[in-house]
Amino acid sequence: MALDVIIHHQPSMDYVTVGHSFFTPRDSRPISGGAEIWQGYYQSARPTQGKMMINVDLSATAFYERGPLLLMITKLLGRRTPDDLRRGVSDKDYQKIERSIKNLKIRVTHRGELVSKKSFKISKFTPSSADNTKFDSNGVTMSVSEYFQKTYNRRLNYSFLPCVVVKRNIYLPIEICEVVEGQRHIRKLSEKQTADMIKFTCQQPHERANKIRQGLDILNYRTNEYLRQFGLTVNNDMVVLEARVLSTPTITYHPSSRDFAFQPREGSWNLRDKKVAVGATLGSWAVVCFGSERDSPPQMIQAFIRQLVITCSDTGMDIPNKTPPIIHASPQGDIENILKQAWLRAGNISKAQPQLILCILPNIGVPLYAEIKRVADTVIGVSSQCCQNKHMIQAKKQYCANICLKINVKLGGMNSFISPSQVPFITDRPTILMGADVSHPGPGDLNLPSIAALCGSMDSRASRYSASIRVQSGRTDIIADLGNMAKELLKTFYQSCGRKPERILFYRDGVSEGQFSQVLRGEVDALRAACASLEPGYRPTITFVIVQKRHHTIFFPLDKRDADRTGNCLPGTVIESTITHPFEFDFYLQSHPGLQGTSRSTHYHVLYDENSFSSDGIQQLSNNLCYIYARCTRAVSIVPPVYYAHIVCRRARFHSHGDDIEISEGGIGATSTFGVVKPELQRVMYYM
Repeated sequence: MALDVIIHHQPSMDYVTVGHSFFTPRDSRPISGGAEIWQGYYQSARPTQGKMMINVDLSATAFYERGPLLLMITKLLGRRTPDDLRRGVSDKDYQKIERSIKNLKIRVTHRGELVSKKSFKISKFTPSSADNTKFDSNGVTMSVSEYFQKTYNRRLNYSFLPCVVVKRNIYLPIEICEVVEGQRHIRKLSEKQTADMIKFTCQQPHERANKIRQGLDILNYRTNEYLRQFGLTVNNDMVVLEARVLSTPTITYHPSSRDFAFQPREGSWNLRDKKVAVGATLGSWAVVCFGSERDSPPQMIQAFIRQLVITCSDTGMDIPNKTPPIIHASPQGDIENILKQAWLRAGNISKAQPQLILCILPNIGVPLYAEIKRVADTVIGVSSQCCQNKHMIQAKKQYCANICLKINVKLGGMNSFISPSQVPFITDRPTILMGADVSHPGPGDLNLPSIAALCGSMDSRASRYSASIRVQSGRTDIIADLGNMAKELLKTFYQSCGRKPERILFYRDGVSEGQFSQVLRGEVDALRAACASLEPGYRPTITFVIVQKRHHTIFFPLDKRDADRTGNCLPGTVIESTITHPFEFDFYLQSHPGLQGTSRSTHYHVLYDENSFSSDGIQQLSNNLCYIYARCTRAVSIVPPVYYAHIVCRRARFHSHGDDIEISEGGIGATSTFGVVKPELQRVMYYM
């Protein structure tokens, strides 16, 4: 901690600082919505084996774009020029802008440069325009427009817009306000802004390494007088260390597959000549197309359904009902009523309990998707699968195969599993894998709750998982009701296997290093209490592992022979020395192949271990598990139990419902209540 203060002192005086990172407007890039991305550098002192090291990495975050407030508002509304605002702005749009610019610091430009150095903080908009916002000035009532004309001889060009309110009811016309530079964009980014951010930060490994070296020149440790005063010197070279590449597991599909047991190359494969390990039967289902028959003709939908049914059948599913009923509906209609009608039609036609509602969506907007999931999960109790209209039109076999993987596990099937001889910890004795995560509301959503999710395996193949969800007070990292959540999953395991688990391997996401001891004490005790409440004396052995993806330790292969096609480390690369903790049990595992940019490994920290894992044992098991993530044919970057818990947290955000509900890119309305997933879905992977 003291060393962090020392190395941060000089940069904090020269640059804008956010946490452990500092940022510079040099090479900034504007993005949509009146924001811009600044490049920065992260630095943190780390204890390693035999010495202290400084972890340096690239960082990027969004800032509000400096310049006229009028231009920012124009961009927030998606208009091309400020003159486009003359066509009118709705009350709803004003409310949206007001939320976006609340507490933003501004300067005024109408009184000259010397005065403009003083900044103000926006509190809200006036309810009326500058022409109609009136106040008393020396006993005379006048509008803001009249005041500026009389006092400054300035005629307002945009007097039809409201004023911003600062301090004690001081009204400032929007056109005289300038946004102060260096204000971090603390609200959740929109989908477009997030896409722009990903493009900006996506860099090949050699590019990232070179930029980090440039950052060392900016940090300038060698001439830092504060480091010198404490007698500290820093070597500017990146540390060179040894790594191992773990063996690739054998993935098993159905024995009737031509290629049913194989070892993937470079962490990815395809479904060609393969059938899922356990194919589900889909007999009762319906299709809802949210759009007009003109945009999505029945013949086009039927062609897509035929391709999907053929692909699912080729992949090992059984679909006796190949012509489900098709319903067209308005995306703005009563979604709950529409889905209930589809559910009834599916049941009436097949004379069986409906299993699936396939929804075709006109776009990727959040509100429609969220409402479909809320109704299907918490109101009707049926699995749902959404796909986009543009993909339905093309109906490619690869897209249908991806949908098939999701549908199969949603109906209780199993896509693949690891050869039992390669996961003896799971197969030798009854063992449950658990993954936990806590999802917090986005920046600015102070009144919203946090969501805790726990996923647990249901058999010795660790390919099927059930889930438990709790809503808890916002910003709380400890899972408050972990005991009861664990009891639910332990009971499900027993009902599925007929035996109680003798071992628990618990992977926990969403925990920072400063919370390790708190989480360990609270959550291991909760697991113990859950087991004891099921049966006196029931005490399975527990291993508790923290999973961290949000860290800044990046690995660059020195030799091309040790790199994959993207220039990243090979799948299965594990680092367990030199930079790991001097005395704790931790390691870095890069289990996935690179897709784009620089891959980030996952940091595993074994906090508690009653199962006496060797380093190689827990590393190989974690790596093998990453190959049986249910909805894709490639190794993933974190173990599936945690991946599923993360997905369940995100899904649970859609289960809110209330009079003033607002589901958007910015979050969920604070007055909403959360529905409970129907029991018939809780034992299948409905969230996939």
